[in-house]
Amino acid sequence: MAITMTETAAKRLRDLLTSEGISDGGLRVAVKGGGCSGLTYQMSIDNQTRQGDKVFEINGLKIYCDVKSFLYLNGTVLTYQDDFMHRGFVFQNPNATGQCGCGESFSA
Repeated sequence: MAITMTETAAKRLRDLLTSEGISDGGLRVAVKGGGCSGLTYQMSIDNQTRQGDKVFEINGLKIYCDVKSFLYLNGTVLTYQDDFMHRGFVFQNPNATGQCGCGESFSA
């Protein structure tokens, strides 16, 4: 399996990379302990592979993920939502067994 992203998320990521002046990079996704439900998602712009990373390339963009986080994120689809209730990247994670009301943390 892999971590993937929708066309809308890819367009938003490309826009972010361009605004940061990064021509060859992508998004680093991770899972850390914390939040209401026990685990939280983390994202940052990155342009380097770290030792042990899994790297997924979608439409010329990269998603970097450490091995431990990948255990929780395998099969996840990253989307981008922009409506009156929410604006930002959203993790559609099939491994999440529950999540807090705001969607910022989850349990697995």
